[in-house]
Amino acid sequence: MEVVKKNQEYISEMNKIKMERWIQMHFQMKERETAMQISRARELFYWLASFYAVSTVGLMGRFRTTKRPGTLAPIVPLSFVVAYYADLAYGTKIHRIQAEAEMIMHNEPELLEWPSGLPTVSEIDSARLDIDDKIRLHPHQL
Repeated sequence: MEVVKKNQEYISEMNKIKMERWIQMHFQMKERETAMQISRARELFYWLASFYAVSTVGLMGRFRTTKRPGTLAPIVPLSFVVAYYADLAYGTKIHRIQAEAEMIMHNEPELLEWPSGLPTVSEIDSARLDIDDKIRLHPHQL
């Protein structure tokens, strides 16, 4: 009886360690995905800022020759786009997005519900069996 109890405790501890590893693995994967998103935003910011600088110089040169204020109009929307990506890449936008996400999770959890709820094991098995049947009936359509 004592051996069975020790085995149950051991299995319980192993399951706990397994779950902790799984959680840690997914956390690290999410960290890496977030780092990739930030680096992507920074790379896009470099390109947009370069385009903005070249465009601004060109538009100012064009304004000098034409003296038309409308020539400088494209600078306004480009400024907003560059400012947005600068904030995303180097500012506090990520922190504001995280704060908004936490607010939604705490105050508006109904927005996080999946359509038709979580899939059940029977729904997943049924879909898997349907695919198996299609493959068996039509093997040439893979």
